[in-house]
Amino acid sequence: MLPPVLQHMRSLGYAVFEKGDYNLNLFGVRALSRDSNRFDDYLGCAYKEKATWRVEWWEATTDPGQRILAKPINKKGTAILCPGQYRGAYRLGSHSGKYKALCQRGGPVQIWRDPDKDNVLDMDDSNKEEGYFGINIHKRIVGEHDKVNGASAGCQVFRYETAFERMMYLAHRQVQEHKSKTFTYTLLEQWWEG
Repeated sequence: MLPPVLQHMRSLGYAVFEKGDYNLNLFGVRALSRDSNRFDDYLGCAYKEKATWRVEWWEATTDPGQRILAKPINKKGTAILCPGQYRGAYRLGSHSGKYKALCQRGGPVQIWRDPDKDNVLDMDDSNKEEGYFGINIHKRIVGEHDKVNGASAGCQVFRYETAFERMMYLAHRQVQEHKSKTFTYTLLEQWWEG
């Protein structure tokens, strides 16, 4: 039986990867709260190990931080990743030339542009774009684990390095087991109360 998060993904019409061990279902869950500067979201991974489902959840942010909202790096505004499934959009690569991460190199994603430089996340379809924006999946800035601040300019960011390292270990296992160099990421909105 599928774990609840994968049942929810399937109910939304998204692909679920069930064949073989370490065939990763990478996902994010954006919290109902719209606090732009908290690690109040989740990143996770559902996969089989010895034919048994495993699901891991880690604290993260799927939203840009206040520092980037106030000073966007793009003149059209700060990127916010739209919920959806991004098939094969990610590959192992170098995040900002500093360390290995999952980088948006395999396909386009959809984002909203938040142009008004305040602390409120504006998720307005009139400001939606699709393309390659460098929306990576990476770890936070060293020393900043209580507030997002500049750790995300639209990227999906782990709060703790140990969680990021675990996800990277699983990503390398997928490459070993399936010879697949691309990863699918699904961003969901929180579907439960509380």
